[in-house]
Amino acid sequence: MEIFKNRIKKSDERKALKNQKKLKKKFGDDSGKDYYFTSGVNEIIGPPLGVENMELAESPRKTDWSKAIIIGNIRMGYGHYRISMAIASAANYMGYRPLWLDLNAYKETAGGKIISHLNDLYSLGSRLSQKFSLFDRFYWEPLNTTGFKKLSYNASDIKMCELMTPLFKNIPKNVPLIATHVWPAHAAVLSKMERVVNVIPDNWAMGLHLAEGSIHAVQTPSAYFSYKTLKGMDGDKILNPIPEKEIVYTGHYIDHELVSNIKDDCSRRVDRIKNSKPKRVLLSVGGAGAQKEIFVKIIKGLLPEIEAEKILLLINVGDHEGLLNDLTKEIPELKNASLFKNDWSGVNKFVKKLTAGRESGIYMFCDDNIFSAVYATNLLMRHTDILITKPSELAFYPVPKLLIKRVGGHEAWGAIRSAEMGDGTIECGTVDLSLQMLYLMLNEKSMLMMMNESILNADKAGIYNGAYKAVEIAVSRAKG
Repeated sequence: MEIFKNRIKKSDERKALKNQKKLKKKFGDDSGKDYYFTSGVNEIIGPPLGVENMELAESPRKTDWSKAIIIGNIRMGYGHYRISMAIASAANYMGYRPLWLDLNAYKETAGGKIISHLNDLYSLGSRLSQKFSLFDRFYWEPLNTTGFKKLSYNASDIKMCELMTPLFKNIPKNVPLIATHVWPAHAAVLSKMERVVNVIPDNWAMGLHLAEGSIHAVQTPSAYFSYKTLKGMDGDKILNPIPEKEIVYTGHYIDHELVSNIKDDCSRRVDRIKNSKPKRVLLSVGGAGAQKEIFVKIIKGLLPEIEAEKILLLINVGDHEGLLNDLTKEIPELKNASLFKNDWSGVNKFVKKLTAGRESGIYMFCDDNIFSAVYATNLLMRHTDILITKPSELAFYPVPKLLIKRVGGHEAWGAIRSAEMGDGTIECGTVDLSLQMLYLMLNEKSMLMMMNESILNADKAGIYNGAYKAVEIAVSRAKG
């Protein structure tokens, strides 16, 4: 086996094949089965983004593929869904029809079962890393920095993704497909699809994210140079690089609704800063539901300012109802907060109210629907002065950010990117540093002013246009 003309060790090939056999035995092999699709309604992101779900059908259906772009993704955390929504938003704005293909949604397939299993393991690891420092230091952090970085890890993924190809068998090979996780990219390439764009997250180059045969899109120049040379993916060995036609720097993957409103949103933030109006702070929980201890201390630290009506606190726990209950139990004041639970209509009405309102207090958001859980943050951030988040995919978004402790070493480079751009802080690795940074952002005008100016400058430079560019590549270029 070779990856970009770099020979994989025989021992790693055998390991990859052994893992594939193990997965077949545990989850089955449906390579001989035919799958067909029909389009279904997505009630949450269908209206704003034009998204249609690709749903399994029992027999072939007549489908108009002429303006279709398949968004290949998996439900693993929130980041890959968030990137998918950004791509869909750009595609919809550009006149295309975004079709949502979540490999994790088809639970009856072997691929779906495998992804669900791995997602559970990853979520568990994320939570354990926040509770046990030794586990984080000696296992989770190394796995997410050096383990996933190895080219040999990619070889194992290729063999695993052969088990995910049946879903692609009856999709026309010339339909553009933008994958926001490498597994659908692998499966599409292995199925001989011709126009696959592999949209790579994060800012830390890892062999995990490679899908040879696709066009690799990266959001930062540093990621471009690292991926181009496959730096560090086989120790200090100099590897054959990714060919020029198979890697492109696009900029950050951001929704059209956010990019097109950057000037207006920053203008309202600047007005609140200059005129000492109540600040809006959004605390957004990640898909694994980790970092509860950090959130508790931050919320408690903000309570005096909230009681003085100097702060509006928005807390989106996503689809983690258990976390919502834990927070309410540890912080009695949250029992009096306004709660939007499984109330998407109410969320949208509240967001409209925020546009002109002078709100204060605490509002909490929780929804069992994964699309609502993720997209609520997208809606709320336009009306937010400070987004508090770990340095995952949200680190790349055009909103002033307080970046708290990471979950996984690969996220560190998202904070570095944001801090260097000036639209977010450095990574605050402790609660005390997070609180100090937050108080400075709230009480000194210069920090938030700088961040909004940096966002406007980045917008002028086209840094937030990565989603549009990924769509352009997918519809205009074929492999080679």
